[in-house]
Parts: sequence; structure tokens; C-alpha cells
Amino acid sequence: MLDSGRSRTFVRSCAVLALVAAGTAGCGSGGSGSGSAGSKSTTLKLITGVKSDPFYITMACAAQEEAGRRGVKLTVDGSAQWDVAVQRPIVDSVAASRPDGLLISPVDAAALTPSLSQLQNAGTKVVLVDTTVTDGSVGISRISSDNEAGGRTAAKALAELMGDKGSAIVISVKPGVSTTDARIKGFTEEMKANHPAVTLLPVLYDNDLPATAASQLQATLAAHPDLGGVFAGNTNTAQGVSTGLQAAGKQGTVKVAAFDAEPDEIAALKGGTLDVLVAQDPAGIGTQGVDQALAAIEKKQVTAQIGTTMVAITKANMDDPAVSKYIYKAAC
Repeated sequence: MLDSGRSRTFVRSCAVLALVAAGTAGCGSGGSGSGSAGSKSTTLKLITGVKSDPFYITMACAAQEEAGRRGVKLTVDGSAQWDVAVQRPIVDSVAASRPDGLLISPVDAAALTPSLSQLQNAGTKVVLVDTTVTDGSVGISRISSDNEAGGRTAAKALAELMGDKGSAIVISVKPGVSTTDARIKGFTEEMKANHPAVTLLPVLYDNDLPATAASQLQATLAAHPDLGGVFAGNTNTAQGVSTGLQAAGKQGTVKVAAFDAEPDEIAALKGGTLDVLVAQDPAGIGTQGVDQALAAIEKKQVTAQIGTTMVAITKANMDDPAVSKYIYKAAC
């Protein structure tokens, strides 16, 4: 993800900030798509976090394209909402079908571990894509953005937009989600360490509901008239924050940094209710997920930890082809 040591200004430079980090844990690098294609009898499954989310749609499209290129069958399913109770039956159904490989974005860092461990012990190669679980024994490869570094970068961008003064708040999904927890951690640490004149208000959680985020934003504005900045932890939160600012007539006055680059967020960026987007590379995650699963199935070297590219998108650079390719898709 984004390098916390960079001193370049997000908004002035509008530079693409890329962190392409691939580390190994006991294995060499591999699974880059080279070598023999998988057998046509090889079956892969992908379980996304929320199937209607353009982030996961973009990931699924790329994974299906890569699977087709490698000559294997991949089917995709996903939760209707970010909820363990919704995702668990999907995992159980997949386990019953005994696929050769499973790519999954767990919606909780602990609750699904027993099911995933059982599936892995039965012989399925499990690859964690985007989100992870705390049990390090689960997953032959973990592929995601450096969310903590991304949170730090969002904090630096927001502090500058605020003139390093006033109050700022984080609104996010819910505690216990590995990606958004890391974003909050990075954001909070950066603000406290390097922007002490910015007052951080307590984190609010909207349960991934835009309407809740909008209400929380409006209530915060009423209680804290000096509110100068908001960090929206994901796309649904960003949508709610954008709506809340418009309703309060504060768009442009209160600065917003948000994660992801989904179509609604791009529209809000154009309209001025969002100021900077930290875009991930879900397509790269999907492609690498297929490659790592096949490497394990084919008994080739597997890369245990992969960090994918991220870019900063602003209104000034959003039409640059090097940046616009990271905007998420609503359909394949």
C-alpha cells in the first residue's frame, strides 16, 4: 500500500503512490501466471465480502479472466451483506463441494477460522484475498493492500486539507474487520504523532450502512462546529458521509478522505463532496489469488504475503490513464 515515509503532498503532486510489496514466509516467489496451466478438472471458488460491491466485482472479474487464461474453472459467490451469519453458510456450502482451491475475503478476523481450517485440512488450498484472519496457519497466501500505511497516507492528506487544525473524525464499518481496523490504526497514529493540532474525535461505526454514516456525520457537525475533516473507512461510509455533507450544506467546507474508488465515490469526487480517494487494486488481488492457488495446487512455490499497488486519486488526476485504470467496475 502507500509508503508512510513519503513526504510528497497528496493533493499538490497528485502523484501515483504505489507500494508493490511481495514478501515470503518460508516460500519463494511464484505463481505469477508462468508455467503450465491448470488442469481443466481443477476447480477454484471465490467468496467475496459483498457480492454487489464494485471492489469485489472488479476482483471477481479479474480472477475469472485469469482462471480462463490458465485453463481452470472458477465460480464466484459472495455475501449479500458484510455479516458472518451470511457468509458462513456460503463457506459451508463450498466446503461440501471440496474445491481444489478457495479464494476468500473473510468478513471477520476470527469467527470463520474454524470453518476455514477444516476446509484447509481437507485438502483445499485456501488463499485470503483483501481481508485476513488472525490465525496465521490459515491461508497458503495472503494478498491485500497495506491498509495501515494507507490510513497514514489518508491522515497526511486530510491534515493538509484542514490546514492542520480543527477536529477530525473516523467513520468506519465495525470493529473486527482486518482491513478497516488497520486503516483506523494507521490514520490515528499518523494524526497523533505528526498533526497534534488536529483534535481526533472518537471513532464511529456505521455497520456498513450509508444512511447511518450520514446521520452520524450530521450529529457530529451539530456537536462539533469546528469539524474540519472526515476519514471514511470504506465506500459505503464514504457514500453516507457525502450525503450527510450535502444535507448539511457543508460540502467543500469539511474535507473528506476516503478509501476505494467505486463509481459513486468517483461521482462524489467530481462533485466536490469527497476530496481524495485511496484506491486499491482489486483486479491485481484477484489475479494474484488465482495464480497463488494454482501454484499450491501444482506444488510450485507460493508467495505467502503479497501487497498490491495503490494510487491516490484526486479531481486533478482522475483522467490520467495511469490513474483511471484503478477506478473500480460495476460489472465485468
